[in-house]
Amino acid sequence: MTTGPSARTSGAPRSFVVHTLGCPKNQVDSDKLVGMLVADGLSPAHDTAEADMVVVNTCAFVEEARQESIDAILALAEAKAPDASLVVTGCLAERYGDELAEALPEVDRIAGFGMTLTADLAAAAPSRRGAPPVPAAISSRRSPDPDAVAARHGRSARPVAVEPRHAGPVRPVAVEAPIRRPARPVPEFDLLNLPRPRSPRPWAYVKIAEGCDRACGFCAIPSFRGPQRSRTVEQILAEVEQLDAAEIVLVAQDLASYGRDQGRGERRIVPLVEAVSARVSRTRLLYLYPSDLNDALIDAICATGVPYFDLSLQHVSRPLLRRMRRWGDGERFLARIEAIRRRAPEAAFRSNFIVGYPGETEDDHDRLLRFVEEAQLDWCGFFAYSEEAGTHSATLAGKVDEALRAERLAELGEMQDAITAGRRDLLIGRRVEVLVDEPGVGRTHREAPEIDGIVNVPTALAAGTFAEVTVTAAAGCDLEAA
Repeated sequence: MTTGPSARTSGAPRSFVVHTLGCPKNQVDSDKLVGMLVADGLSPAHDTAEADMVVVNTCAFVEEARQESIDAILALAEAKAPDASLVVTGCLAERYGDELAEALPEVDRIAGFGMTLTADLAAAAPSRRGAPPVPAAISSRRSPDPDAVAARHGRSARPVAVEPRHAGPVRPVAVEAPIRRPARPVPEFDLLNLPRPRSPRPWAYVKIAEGCDRACGFCAIPSFRGPQRSRTVEQILAEVEQLDAAEIVLVAQDLASYGRDQGRGERRIVPLVEAVSARVSRTRLLYLYPSDLNDALIDAICATGVPYFDLSLQHVSRPLLRRMRRWGDGERFLARIEAIRRRAPEAAFRSNFIVGYPGETEDDHDRLLRFVEEAQLDWCGFFAYSEEAGTHSATLAGKVDEALRAERLAELGEMQDAITAGRRDLLIGRRVEVLVDEPGVGRTHREAPEIDGIVNVPTALAAGTFAEVTVTAAAGCDLEAA
């Protein structure tokens, strides 16, 4: 019996699956891509093997993120159906264009920001020309497990269950640097303001701006995300209402500068926070530059009932911060943290720090150790410096030996693990309010979704509801409650 062409062989995908790597801002982009694909008539597939089109939304912030994106692409190339299309989008696609396509023939289309995912899937993968080189350090085993890759990033848009088919050799992904970079094509749609489907969870990220106007010495994001472009308050509030979530997490590359783009306009983060919190039970802010954390913003955050402060500090040594082209020092940071704690004793704090930035001395490292011990932050991330092409730091002398970076990372991580565990132990016996994310899992105001620890709660509590529970035990980052 002869049948007609399948949906896959006909060249028009009918079902899709999206896998997301990287930060919460990438998850927002994926949600909007899903909404666009559904509006175009495609249906979400149950898993990768059933999809006609597999989309990977990648991260390219640092070397490790690029490596994991490459691993995930290759794993999904093996996990998908043989005649399904593989589309790569996100930061890796935007930043590396043709070079990525040449290095990964498994990919059917490379789609930068604002470029259609489904166009020309029957042809060889089109992409932008003149992008920076994919770093020579990127390599990939042929059969990584995409579940494990996504788990390291803390999220996957859809479940993937893949057994490695074979253990192949490491394949380097590297290309030559272009002499000059021509202008990118005009975007076909505005990803920032695309509509989104209702949130499937009791919480949702909302991106309030795209790009960044700062020039931090280590960061390449402005080179491929562009200068800051804030959304209107009306656009943001419409999305908040559409999502219908109990907790809204506001995200951007530089959240507190919302409203002031390329030195023009007024910062409007405080009225925005007030407007969002008037519509939802919880409003949380991620990624606050410390110099913009003024009294008005602190008051607005505390008034939401979620006194959670995610501060982008990066280091505490004043000389090193100046080499990073950043503001502040440990003394100023401590003073601000102590002032917030006086105002809101239940406040929770998170920050991230770069270890091994060029020129970091033993004295700089010791200052950071002392700060971590004194600040007693609830959550901390420490990341080895990653040299990014085109950034100020790539031109600096004083590179820190890799072994020394690893030693400093381990020392800081061990100290912070003990601090986090101690702060969690202090909650034992306390009565706390949790938002139930799913049966058996909840969060207080102290835990950002997908980033911090969780509270294990009775499974009888319904997802999407708030409940008062008593903390009975702590195990590292997580709490037990009844």
